[in-house]
Formats: sequence, structure tokens, C-alpha cells
Amino acid sequence: MTESALRILMIAPTPYFADRGCHVRIYEEARALTKQGHEVCIVTYHLGRDMPGVRVVRIPAIPWYTKLEAGPSWHKPYLDLLLLWKSFKEIRSFRPHLIHAHLHEGALIGSLLKRLFRIPLLFDYQGSLSGESLNHGFFGASSSLLKPFKALERFIDNGADLIITSSDKGRQELLHDWGISSGKVTTLIDGVDTEIFRPLPQNEVRRELGIPENVKLVVFLGLFNRYQGVDLLLDAISLIKSEAPKIRFLLMGFPDKEYRRKAKEMGLDGVITFTGRVDYDRAPGFLSAGDLAVSPKLALTEANGKLFNYMACGLPTVVFDNEINREILGDDGIYVEHGKTSALAGAIISTLHNDDVMASLSAQVRERAVRMHSWDARSTQLILAYQSLLVDARR
Repeated sequence: MTESALRILMIAPTPYFADRGCHVRIYEEARALTKQGHEVCIVTYHLGRDMPGVRVVRIPAIPWYTKLEAGPSWHKPYLDLLLLWKSFKEIRSFRPHLIHAHLHEGALIGSLLKRLFRIPLLFDYQGSLSGESLNHGFFGASSSLLKPFKALERFIDNGADLIITSSDKGRQELLHDWGISSGKVTTLIDGVDTEIFRPLPQNEVRRELGIPENVKLVVFLGLFNRYQGVDLLLDAISLIKSEAPKIRFLLMGFPDKEYRRKAKEMGLDGVITFTGRVDYDRAPGFLSAGDLAVSPKLALTEANGKLFNYMACGLPTVVFDNEINREILGDDGIYVEHGKTSALAGAIISTLHNDDVMASLSAQVRERAVRMHSWDARSTQLILAYQSLLVDARR
């Protein structure tokens, strides 16, 4: 480590690493910081796997808790108490310059530790706590739990010294819906390692999966749930099958058991290949097997990190027209009306039938990923945020 290098304790209340969006952000931030000479320690749950190049410390194993999917759980309170204790012990030995907390539970733990050890706290905000609970069906809009969850969320947001958001939409939400001062919030959108995620030959993965080389293939990589738009995507595939039966779909992610069953009931199993969870290091090859990518995400306040990987692999991408998607894709996205199944299906068919548009967009999204969205550039922004936080703490 250099004289100016920082020691950063990252608190990740999640089964890291489990090949999904939030975990990719944690890993790529930590890896990019490590490349620049800083020392990062991630404190996390007992589940998940270690990724190369970054030190990970875990809570004791809880054999009955095996959930890798995103979303709230009634088990989290005691897991987070263990995470608080593990983080407390790690701070005493690691002696970090600052705490970088992910998700609201991590920020709550971090706010307790910052008071005990007088260490600045940065909160990596990736969406509303109460909003996520509603999206995942943890409780309904009329539930008596909504009000206390919102009060807890407000308390957590105000406990951080600085908040970084993964989208400008998230920043605006904090300013206008939660009353956080503008000087306390900055945007650091997700990025991508464009040396790892890059266009690769299609044929190898297609042969592995039994997908013919001469068909048009649409890819999706992400969590399988309603608010990611997977139910709506199946409906769109049903429309596409009736109009363009030669188009195939590669759906990658988890938990997919229910969606495999639903696809079969809808008569779509002949045009869809499900892979289950795809390891992060294999994702570039699987994505490159496609001609076109799709992200029908319905949540309007969360980041959409898969788009960066799509872009870096040179995949033209069909998305719903919203602020977060436009912030990432700019003029290079294929936008359709939010939540409209027929528009989604129509855009997929028309784009795949226009080779000139496909070739042009492929080059444009790859160039945009390299120019604007590399993690090297993001880590420089993050370090500047750390430095301003440390300067304020010394005043």
C-alpha cells in the first residue's frame, strides 16, 4: 500500500457473491479500488462464494438459512446482528479509515459503528427499502408495516455522512421523497469491466446449449421475479412465437423453477432455453451467444446493472422507456412504452429483422460502454467521494 492508500471496510448484508446485480457492484467497486492500491475488506453473510483479489470475512454459518435470492426475509434481523458483531471485531483489527455500507441494513449497522469508533460512513444506496419490500411482496401498500419501514428508512438515510446512488433517479428520490440535503448525496452509477465483458464468438456457447447457429437469439440475464419483468417477458415471447416462430430466447438467472413450469404450460419450452444461475466469469460468453438483449424491468427506482454487461458485449438492447435506462443507454437504447407487452414483442421482432440497425447499435453500445462506463473511471469518482468524506470528518 502507498502512503495515501485507504483501508475501507465494506459491509454487505447479503449472501455475497451470488452472481446478481448488487453483488456485481460490490465486487467491481472493491476490485477497482484494490487495483488502485487501496485495501478493502468485505464483511458479509455466511453464504456465497469468495471472488479473487478481495478479502472477505463472513459471519458464522447458519445451516438453516440458504436463501441466495434478493429480497426481504424475517431471518435478516439475527443475521444482521451477527454481521454487526463481525464488523465490530473486524474494525478493531483492520482499523479502517472509513466504512462503505451497502443496502439499508448495512447502513444501519454502519451508523452504529461510526458512532462507536468515530469513523466516517458512506452509504451505497441502490433503491428504497420500503419500495423494495413492496416490489418483492414482503407486505402490501395497505400493510401496517409500511409506516414503520418508512420511518426506519428515513432514520437510516439520515445516519450516513455521504450517500452515493446508482442512478440519478435514486438521487432525486432521496432529495424529494426523503428530504436528504443535496450536499449529502452524489451519483455513482454502475459500471463494467470492458476487458472481461466484451464480444466473444457465438458458436461455442450455442453448441454447448444446443442452440442452432443460424437462429436469431434474444438473451436475458438477471433475477427471475415479477418486478424484473420476467412474467411480462414470457407473455411477450408468446406473442413473438405466433408472429416469428424462428426467434429463440436464452433466459439466464434464478430462481427459475416456477418460470420453467410456466413456460411449459404456455407452450414456450420449444423456443426458450433456461440455464439457471450463470457464474459471473462465464457470463460474457453466454451473453455473446445472443444477437439482441432484453431487460423488461418494471421497478422504477432501482438500478439496472445488467445493461452495462449487455452493452460491453455489443448487444443492442430493448428496454422500457424510463429515466434509469436512458441514463445508462442514452440514444443507443431501443425504448418501448413502460409495461406494454405488445410493444416489447414488436420491438424485438422489428429490430432482429433489420441487420443494418443491429450492426450499428452493436458498435454504438460497445463504444459507449468503453468510453463512459468502465470501472476504472468509476473508482476514481469513488475515491474522490471518500476523500471529501474524510476531509469533512477532520473539520
